[in-house]
Amino acid sequence: MLESRHLRTFHEVITTGSFTAAARSLGYTQPAVTQQIRALEREAGVPLFTRKGRRMCVTEAGQMLARHAEVILGKLRDAQQQLQALARLRAGRVRVCAFPSANATLIPDAVAALLAEHPAVRVELQEAEPPESLHRLLAGECDIALSFSYPGLRAEVPPELAEIDLLEDQLVVLLPAGNQLVRRRAVRLAELAQARWVAGCSRCRANLLQICAEDGFEPDVVFTTDDNLALQSLVAAGVGIAVAPSLVLSFLNHRQVTGRVIEPRVVRRVSAYALREHLHLSATELVLEHIRSAAASRNGC
Repeated sequence: MLESRHLRTFHEVITTGSFTAAARSLGYTQPAVTQQIRALEREAGVPLFTRKGRRMCVTEAGQMLARHAEVILGKLRDAQQQLQALARLRAGRVRVCAFPSANATLIPDAVAALLAEHPAVRVELQEAEPPESLHRLLAGECDIALSFSYPGLRAEVPPELAEIDLLEDQLVVLLPAGNQLVRRRAVRLAELAQARWVAGCSRCRANLLQICAEDGFEPDVVFTTDDNLALQSLVAAGVGIAVAPSLVLSFLNHRQVTGRVIEPRVVRRVSAYALREHLHLSATELVLEHIRSAAASRNGC
């Protein structure tokens, strides 16, 4: 059985390129690093390094172990962080990571209602676009993640995560004041084929390219931003038009910008995620319950 501390030292030697640099990085003496590597070689049953002149070179076995060490140590870090997350949840501390438009709409409603009923629960908020939010959840850096997906662009959900459907968020076109299509209740994308476009995050941009392709054209994307306020400002200034989720309309700040639904209807699916083994914890259940309630209120609008 390989000792994890020996594996960490070995990984540091590989990463830094020498025993001396690894010792400096880990706060060990060089003889201590040498002893741990020798112990690891005894555990492995094969030499991991060979000397060529004054240089220490990694053997074929060492190269193979280096590839596994990266994965093993990453899994150990994830496990440790998930255990720490479990301890925080039992103490009533919940970290929620959501994408910007959810943090501006669903999360304030959910947290306000939760704290009114359960003031002892501590909710800490983070912000990240998917799939980064799910990566944080798997790494134990948050306890609940909100994410969205588009038809045809849906990524596979890791089996250790539970998915809770929240709402269908209809997409709209953001148009500047003066655009003749503002007079309409709905707009077909093909009518905007000659326009310049402002795209959102990478997942939103991919969806924009797909739905425009389905309508027979490639959008002329002149600017990309995942900042909703910047997106609105660019549309208001006439730089381009944009596709945005309906959630954005509730905090549309520019009077010079109007949202019109896309015809035929296009939606994104908004979901919440948590580790399956954390679902039974009361703090997780409470927060998810209030997020679902906030989503249901908007679904009914």
